[in-house]
Amino acid sequence: MARAHDFDLAVVVDDDPDIALAARLALRGQFREIAALPHPEALIPYLDTAQPDVILLDLNFERGATDGAEGFRWLPRILEKDPDAAIVIITAHGGLTIAVDAIKRGAADFVTKPWSNERLVATVRSAASLRKSKRATQTERNRAVELGTPVADIPLLGKSAAMRRVNSLIERAAPTDANVLILGENGTGKELVARELHRRSRRSDQAMVAVDLGAVTESLFESELFGHVKGAFTDAKTDRIGRLQAGNGGTVFLDEIGNLPLHLQPKLLTALERREVTPVGANRATPIDIRLITATNLPPERLAEEDVFRQDLLFRLNTVEIELPPLRHRRDDIPLLLEHYLALYERKYGAPKRTLGPDTLAALSDYDWPGNVRALRHATERAVILAEGESYRLDDFPLPRRSRGEAAPSIAFSPRGDDLNLERAERQMVERALRKHHYNISLAAAELGLTRTSLYRRMEKHGL
Repeated sequence: MARAHDFDLAVVVDDDPDIALAARLALRGQFREIAALPHPEALIPYLDTAQPDVILLDLNFERGATDGAEGFRWLPRILEKDPDAAIVIITAHGGLTIAVDAIKRGAADFVTKPWSNERLVATVRSAASLRKSKRATQTERNRAVELGTPVADIPLLGKSAAMRRVNSLIERAAPTDANVLILGENGTGKELVARELHRRSRRSDQAMVAVDLGAVTESLFESELFGHVKGAFTDAKTDRIGRLQAGNGGTVFLDEIGNLPLHLQPKLLTALERREVTPVGANRATPIDIRLITATNLPPERLAEEDVFRQDLLFRLNTVEIELPPLRHRRDDIPLLLEHYLALYERKYGAPKRTLGPDTLAALSDYDWPGNVRALRHATERAVILAEGESYRLDDFPLPRRSRGEAAPSIAFSPRGDDLNLERAERQMVERALRKHHYNISLAAAELGLTRTSLYRRMEKHGL
């Protein structure tokens, strides 16, 4: 059975066929293919159709040359052709100064002739792994950008005193690299705050990688955050970089940080303190340069419990703490939010522009909105789709009929004997679970036997 190689292609550029043969024999267990070229001039067109994992490049090709000048002329041309090329310089004894100079000009590493095969393999593998990591990082960043939530149509709206305080904190914290912890109930806009912090930061030209820890199974937490190497566990068919490394140079947003298991919290703390990550199954750490933003719907008193969250990690995360108010604590913003989302969905669905009468506006402003801005947004979308006539009526919005200060209805599920409507029954069950767990999505989903994603779909379906 053929051996599975870790890398695909290595190219040896040397005019001495014996050196090229020795390199090929030493590396044949590491690469699926090893090509040998006699001169860098042949390498440039070769790179039009091939992407080597590593290039071994001799610096001297003219007879008697020892100064490496010829190789130095080709080095920038190779890097211009492939900026991420992993180039290992081949140099003779006494050429260490030249080798160091080559590294300063963009080479990944060097080996000296005559070499030991162990040293050659280790050096070349390291350079090829770096190349592979760069490719994976770019892939992850591209995926993060593609999956990123567009913010142009979901602004952070609000002119109330509570939101002015939030915006003031964002304005002061954003230009720094300080870690930020965002607190708030579900639906208050924690991810919008995170994206606004990134947009106003010095890292805004880099990717923001967002991870919903509430949607990651416990068995995959470590691999998702730190990555893994091939063979680290049963399904690890290839190397994979983690989200912390994918955000290198930019911002990493960890939503639902309260879901991080206690036994993994020390590993995140170590990564932040040392500014490096060690993938699952690896014995070597990789440096990272990230700005970390986290968010949770857990109240501060729960975060203060040692059996829920490590306090040394909490201190590391909340250099700056931003607490988002629930919508019921900033009722002055409800008319502005309604105006914005009604106009948004009228454009989206090509619906006529309708007025919002004073009585309807007063009732909507008086409602507690347990699902906060997210619930208001879903309610306005439903209203735009179902409304008739020239103005919106309260019946167009899916709200329980109670006003501020009135006791909440019983959460027990007891439909009338003659009401066998499955839609209403499902809505009641979802509402019951949400209220029982104070709109903690993870706990409500667990009680209902659903995934968080499935619960979100049902909340959206029923306008909750």
